[in-house]
Amino acid sequence: MIEIKEFNKTNQLSTSEKLEISSFLFHNLEEYGDPETAIQKAIDYALGKNGSLGGHVFIAKNENELVGATVINKTGMNDYIPGNILVYIATHKKFRGKGIGKSIMQKAIDHVEGDIALHVEANNPAKKLYERLGFTNKYLEMRLIKEVI
Repeated sequence: MIEIKEFNKTNQLSTSEKLEISSFLFHNLEEYGDPETAIQKAIDYALGKNGSLGGHVFIAKNENELVGATVINKTGMNDYIPGNILVYIATHKKFRGKGIGKSIMQKAIDHVEGDIALHVEANNPAKKLYERLGFTNKYLEMRLIKEVI
């Protein structure tokens, strides 16, 4: 049986839990991920560390094994862009296609106040899940990546 837990400013993760989740996301995001230090920063932000606005971390466990996780950060810009951004979501490779990602996303949708934005690469298989949950592609994202001198 899958159990989903939520962590945030008031329901904190232990250091070992945070490291377990960041390692899980790093390994299961595969080519769609970031360095583990970046994932840890997003988790800290969701937990309200360093004066951040906070957000949510949802995890799914199957008999004490971490099988899914998502990190959502508050943007604080509710009136002109979505109030939340889904930063990371992943399901363990051997549990994909069993509805865990959908369950975590639905729990997040039900518990997060305000709209949720996310970025997804066009070839990411999770794009279909997001569309089934009601996410739409309203804009084309463009970025200017500045080189650090």
